[in-house]
Amino acid sequence: MGRDRKKYSEAGVSTSKEVERRKKKMKMKKQMRRRRITTLIITLIIGAIIGGGIYIYSFLSGLNSSSLPGAVDPIGKNPVNILVLGMDIGDADQAESEVGRRTDTMMVLNYNPTTKKAKIVSVPRDTMIEVNGAVGENGKLQKYWKMNAAYAIGGDEEVTNQIQDILEIQINYLVKIDYNAFRNIIDAIGGVEMYIDQDMYYDDDGQDLHINFKAGETVNLDGKKAEEFFRWRKNNDGTGFANGDLDRIENQQKFVKKVIEKCISPSVVVKIPKILNVVKASLETNLDANQMLKYAMQLVKLSKEDVTMATVQGETKDIYDQSFFIYDKEMNLELLKSLHSGEGVDSSDKTDMVDISKIQIKSNLKIMVLNATSINGLAGKVKDKMDNLGYGNIETGNTEHQDKSVIMTENKEIKDFLKTDTDIKKVEKLSKKDYQNYDVVIVLGKDYDLSGE
Repeated sequence: MGRDRKKYSEAGVSTSKEVERRKKKMKMKKQMRRRRITTLIITLIIGAIIGGGIYIYSFLSGLNSSSLPGAVDPIGKNPVNILVLGMDIGDADQAESEVGRRTDTMMVLNYNPTTKKAKIVSVPRDTMIEVNGAVGENGKLQKYWKMNAAYAIGGDEEVTNQIQDILEIQINYLVKIDYNAFRNIIDAIGGVEMYIDQDMYYDDDGQDLHINFKAGETVNLDGKKAEEFFRWRKNNDGTGFANGDLDRIENQQKFVKKVIEKCISPSVVVKIPKILNVVKASLETNLDANQMLKYAMQLVKLSKEDVTMATVQGETKDIYDQSFFIYDKEMNLELLKSLHSGEGVDSSDKTDMVDISKIQIKSNLKIMVLNATSINGLAGKVKDKMDNLGYGNIETGNTEHQDKSVIMTENKEIKDFLKTDTDIKKVEKLSKKDYQNYDVVIVLGKDYDLSGE
């Protein structure tokens, strides 16, 4: 009997230990399952992020248009300037054709990565410009034109050059949008609410444009209505904006502010896939995917207070039986300064900032100096001179002999101090096809040893 109790007792101890082991084993299995599930979830999340990133990158890559002029990346932390062109339909009977198309709206988005401020500058479409070699409707050479004719005369390049000359900046990137794209994008963000402060009624059967807004209304503008609001300038009876295109620009800027407010609101986040699809089908740009992601991430962090609007200043005059807007540089000095150094900079600091910026630019430039003469070592001497002036990345070489020295670059911001530092006055556009790894190519011609070296 005692032995049986002992056996029973031993058996009981053994069973209790076994149960304990099983509990531990089951607990370990559960922990392993949880770890596997957690690992799987983390893997799926990482995969989704990577997959989404790849999708967005490939999506943005599809926006880049090879038909547009080459982009000019800003140097260092210089402000970036993106020219946005709103295109009209041109010939209504040939809507798909570029023939006769004009720029109905021209805006420059200036973003300063140092101050983290953005400025949107409008250039009136009636601004007088000079174009050499352009022929008017009468078949004769015509020197003076309105800015909105620049595209029809010389395409993207002519518009870009004219805007650069007026604002004294380098246009880095170009974005083109027509009114069909404009409507689709506004629809994609869910429309924009606007207060109508004056009666607007206008009809143009040729463009199928019919505008009808009443003063005092607050209207949620869908794409079609937004286009009508954006384009309105005068009524059928001739009444409308007292200052023509200048007041129209002010009206457009009110609308753009509302669009910016809408785009940075949480309600737009859920609409991003739809917006991306619309943007892909609507825009032309020479920004590549990396640049789009980079600037999008910076701009989305801005508050509405970080974005200001401006219009170039001047006066309206009747010349050659046409109403022209005459740009006045003296009236725009503060605007021109702000495009280079940003807002909120004391005037006493601006000279120092310009000098520091110039030093940074010189040290970052990649330059090739080519000797096109029979003078041995000329390129090396010029390199030494430029090294002493702060240029830090210069290569030298030889090329076929030529008479004239020339600086070749695509960057408008640097040509003036390069001309001063090299004593070379001739500047040409750099062919990226031949010199894609360089910002500047300097060719020393036979005239160089006569001009100060």
